[in-house]
Amino acid sequence: MLRITNLVLARGAKRLLDGASMTVHDGHKIGLIGANGAGKSSLFALLRGELVPDAGNVDLPAAWTIAHVAQETPDAPRPAIEFVQDGDAELRAIQQQLALAEAAHDADPEAGGQALAELHHRFEAIGGYAARARAAMLLSGLGFPSARHEDPVASFSGGWRMRLNLAQALMCRSDLLLLDEPTNHLDLDAVLWLEDWLGRYPGTLLLITHDRDFLDGVVNGIVHVDQQKLKAYGGNYSQFERERAQQLALQQASFAKQQRQIAHLQSFVDRFRAKATKAKQAQSRIKALERMERIAAAHVDSPFEFTFAPSGLAARQLVRLEHVTLGYAGAPPILAGLDWNLLAGERIGLLGPNGAGKSTLLKAVAGRLAPLAGERLTAQGLRIGYFAQHQVEQLRAEESPLWHLSRQDPTAREQELRDFLGGFDFRGDMAAAPVGRFSGGEKARLTLALLVRERPNLLLLDEPTNHLDIEMREALAEALQDYDGALIVVAHDRHLLRATTDVLWLVADGRVAPFDGDLDDYRDWVLGLRSRAAAADPGLAAGAEPPPDRRAQKRAEAEARQKSYAQRKPLADRLRRVEAALAELGAEKQALEEWLLLPDAYADDHREALKTRIARQGDLTWQLARLETEWLELSEALEGLGAG
Repeated sequence: MLRITNLVLARGAKRLLDGASMTVHDGHKIGLIGANGAGKSSLFALLRGELVPDAGNVDLPAAWTIAHVAQETPDAPRPAIEFVQDGDAELRAIQQQLALAEAAHDADPEAGGQALAELHHRFEAIGGYAARARAAMLLSGLGFPSARHEDPVASFSGGWRMRLNLAQALMCRSDLLLLDEPTNHLDLDAVLWLEDWLGRYPGTLLLITHDRDFLDGVVNGIVHVDQQKLKAYGGNYSQFERERAQQLALQQASFAKQQRQIAHLQSFVDRFRAKATKAKQAQSRIKALERMERIAAAHVDSPFEFTFAPSGLAARQLVRLEHVTLGYAGAPPILAGLDWNLLAGERIGLLGPNGAGKSTLLKAVAGRLAPLAGERLTAQGLRIGYFAQHQVEQLRAEESPLWHLSRQDPTAREQELRDFLGGFDFRGDMAAAPVGRFSGGEKARLTLALLVRERPNLLLLDEPTNHLDIEMREALAEALQDYDGALIVVAHDRHLLRATTDVLWLVADGRVAPFDGDLDDYRDWVLGLRSRAAAADPGLAAGAEPPPDRRAQKRAEAEARQKSYAQRKPLADRLRRVEAALAELGAEKQALEEWLLLPDAYADDHREALKTRIARQGDLTWQLARLETEWLELSEALEGLGAG
């Protein structure tokens, strides 16, 4: 297992983690979440050995193989499928040893026969003969057409190279897989495939992503990086969100109750401090106030707050494509004979395989791509807001958010522009800072801010959530829900699609047609399509997992359940007893504290009772603290044993 104890981790003068601890058991899949800059990626760098802790311990089994996605891809002539196979270091090492051993054996048939046999046996044991098929399956799953598997790495663009790096990391037969925002450069089809693949991954997974549906589909635990600590939650992201909301509500209720107690005690002190007969009681309350451990108010407000202006367009038909053929010069058409109307108020999510033409269609609707044939017609006064990843690249690195906004809206006052940028969390000096220093997420936020400022009545969004954190994605979804214009979205973020679109259209096989179903149906369609493709391709099928022996699997599961039950029962019984004691002592402590708040408790005739009850209060506080520690230890032990 992976165990982090009392970790202190700083980058420069900023302390990211302070006294943080967590335990990840073998085979668990954990989502690591938290605000940008909280230290998630730095924690990954620590686990990879690229950083050293300032204090504390990180314990990893020495035999574990760790896989992660490289940030750089060599500009090499090496074929993509060979580059992916490089992810299996042992495979490559054995291949080299085999080549040397076979050459030596050919030179002298009497020498090295035993070593050669052992190498072949190990090569077979690690699936070496199916390695190429396995690499092909990974490439196909991540959207690479079979025709490009042999293409050199240097021929792929930046986003596709990141997919190659991801495929190489998945090729590694790892014990611990570290994935930092793996979906950023993927389309929805590849995201659905990766989600399915990770669900079957047998090792331990730590995953950083802002895609809540992806987290829900993959992880069985959440670790929240918050206030320099690592707090573990069981279950997926949706369960974390519910539990976190309950904790915050409870914290706020406790805060409000304590504030009432403080006000009551302070009121007594203020009224009677100067009276000789009550001075002792007033001093007692002052000491009670000093001893009280203050509860902080719960606070999770989003830093983002923005809305789209009313569309203000009366036309019913916004865009019409008549007999349109779309594509690029020198290549076969992508979409042909297309007749498509976009009406006011429509909210469309575009689905389809990579390369089928979703982005091409958006460019044509936006007027950024002229049809090869046919005609594009638009309503008078139509204002189109178009977001695509290349829009981010068009920001001027040396200029500030204020400069970009004032260039777009030169008549606006600076304070008005600053207020507007504040809704996208560009506040203070950041509004005047050069964009070149910004992270990918900050640049994407600025591009969205410029888009909102255009006051569009038709929005075309092509993967708008790349690099955005969960809070910004949620703010964007809420703003789009209130937007009254027409909307077309291409996104791998299913939460955004569900929250903002009313109908789904499928772009596939050169056609654009309504999709009969929801996103769950689309997931089944995509995975079914991949399965049929694998079955039709013997090379891909060879790399697939063999079907499990169901009877043996059920027998093993029953044995595992019996073993788990035997381990869990004494712990569960003890946990129930601890919970009952906590409830009983907690109720007694609450009743005692309510009595101590009464003015009569401090009357002279209650002096002995007061002494006894204050002593009992201290004893209860100690007992409850001990029981709470035991409860946490038992809960962690039970969680480590699984659901059972």
